Formats: sequence, C-alpha cells, structure tokens
Amino acid sequence: MAFQNVDRAAELESFYTNMDAQNLEGLWRVAHDVLTPEPTTVVQPYLWRWENVARVTHEAGRLVPLERGGERRAVALVNPGLRGKFAATDTLYAAIQLIRPGELAPPHRHTPTAIRFIIQGEGATTTVESEKITMNEGDLILTPNWTWHEHRNEGTEDVLWLDGLDIPLIRSLSSIFFESFPEDSLPLTTATDYSTKAFGSAAVKPVGYKPAAKDGSMLMYRWPGVQRTLESLRNEVGTAHDGMALEYINPHTGGHTLPTMSCWMQMLRPDEHTQAHRHTPSVIYYAFKGNGSTIIDGLRFDWGAGDSFVVPPWRWHEHVNASASEDALLFSMNDGPVMEAFGLLREESYSENGGQQRVTGVFDG
Repeated sequence: MAFQNVDRAAELESFYTNMDAQNLEGLWRVAHDVLTPEPTTVVQPYLWRWENVARVTHEAGRLVPLERGGERRAVALVNPGLRGKFAATDTLYAAIQLIRPGELAPPHRHTPTAIRFIIQGEGATTTVESEKITMNEGDLILTPNWTWHEHRNEGTEDVLWLDGLDIPLIRSLSSIFFESFPEDSLPLTTATDYSTKAFGSAAVKPVGYKPAAKDGSMLMYRWPGVQRTLESLRNEVGTAHDGMALEYINPHTGGHTLPTMSCWMQMLRPDEHTQAHRHTPSVIYYAFKGNGSTIIDGLRFDWGAGDSFVVPPWRWHEHVNASASEDALLFSMNDGPVMEAFGLLREESYSENGGQQRVTGVFDG
C-alpha cells in the first residue's frame, strides 16, 4: 500500500506538471482561494494627509508644465495594497489636480468616467462637450464617459480639485479608449453654466432641453444648493450608519450620480457617532469641512479638512465627529452602482458592543 501511495503521488505530480504546461488548472486545487466565504481584497484602509498631498501637488505645479502628452497635472492617491496599479481601490482612482493661472489642460475624451470636487481657488472652468462650467469651492462637476472636456484657469490663483475616475474598473474590462481633440480648445455653442440654469429645481426642466451627456447625467451640482439642503435636514434623524447623507442624483432618471459611481455629501453633526456597518462597495472619502474619526476594523483614522481616506469593501466602519460645536462634512465616491447592477450589493450592521467597534489602535501613516 505504501508503494501504491508513492506511485500515486508521483503520478499526480506528473499530471499537474503536464496540466500546467498546457495552461490548465483543476478547480479542486484552487477553489478555497477563488470561492471565498466573504469578499477578499488587497486594498488597505489608508489615509492621505492634506499637508503632504498639497505640498507635493504645489511642487508639481512648479516643476511640471501642462502640455499635450502629459495632459493633466494630477497627483494620484495610490493605495499601498495596489502599488503599480495606479488606483485607490479595486475599481476607483482618485487624485488631486492643479491648474495654475493662465493654463489650459488640453481637450480630450476617454471611456473612464470622471468627477471633479472643487477644493480651493476661483477663476477656473471646465468645458464638457460644448458647455463651459465655472468651478467654485464645494461644487461637483461630472465628465461622463467619452465626452470631450478641457480645464482652463482664467483667474489669478491656483485652483485644485479632487478627481475621481473608474479607471481601474474600465481597465479590468479591457475597455480603455483615449483620444485628444484635434484643436487646441473646444468650441462653445451652449450658454455658460446652462445645466445649472436649466435645473435650478430638479423637478422642472426646459422643454427641448438636451443634456450634453448621452446618459442624461447632470454636469454640475452647486455647493450652495447642497449646503441649503443639508441645513434644512439638520434636525432629521438621518441614517444610523452615515448620519445625514445626501446622494447626488441624475435628475433625468432619479438614479445614481453616474452609471459606475455614486457621489455623496454627508453631515456629521456635533458629537455624532454613527453605528458601524460593512458593505460591498468601496468608498473614497474627502474631508471637506471639520474634524473627526473613522474607525475601520477597529483601527481609528483621525482626519481633518483636506484629508482623504479609503474604506475597502466589506470592512466594518463608523464615523465620529470630534467637535462638540461644529459640523463635519465628508464628500465621498463609491462603486455602489456597479455592485447594484450586478446583484452584488450587500450590507450588514455591526451587532456587538451596542453597534460600535472597540478601538484597537490608531492609524499613524
């Protein structure tokens, strides 16, 4: 019997070597790695300090010119678990982009969808297709996939914004296309900020209005309107897991911000501490105002205005406003629409310790 076992082991080894040479594999050998009981990811919870990102971005502004070929001066937030993949999560890319006075970021288009959340500065514009859009702090501007777009700074100060794109997702589908516009700038055939004028109220629109994006996506969401809505809901309960959170919706469909990305603005009121939960979408947060903490799998991430951080998929997390008198505002983007479209959207509430995690450590970078 021992000889039979030795012979079988040798035969199996030869069998597997032969399979490998033919680029074949047996599911029985890898099922425990492929069909896991819960989602696994190499994406790490991580926080980028604004003071570090801003320093590098402004240094890039001094050293790196804007020209065709380079296209954009954007400093990407690279997740330590995804080095070499140019990504913040498995599906999302984020970066801080800078455009200096007098500069033009040349027009181009690409299949990845993009969002711009304006951080600081005045005088810049983004043109999407034929519509010129002014950029102000707190505004959200969309660039739906395969739409021509350019950025221009006609002001006197640097303008910075948070970029969010679904590049990792589109790359994984082998569907990246990119094209430069043949001219130096885009023709303007639509009134400046026409989308804002047309949708001063999301309940009405001009008869005959045709959105620039083929999917009907809104091109911009002005911060004053979002701020007023948040303030009007201040005394409402909100959600147990996210405080008072708003989703930027497509006004034509009532659906998500974009087909592959959803954007939120959430208000954590003074001393507010949410309940922990986990979900399949990954989330990139930008701390727009205030200070607070987010606890991810027991590790506390302390953030202040300008900081960015990532919550990987299926990780326990909760938010805390550290102030007893000031609101904390978090802008975020997530890949929830993709999970929803493929029937992969799941969420689970944390049931231990009154719904809040015990802190086991503090992130120090």
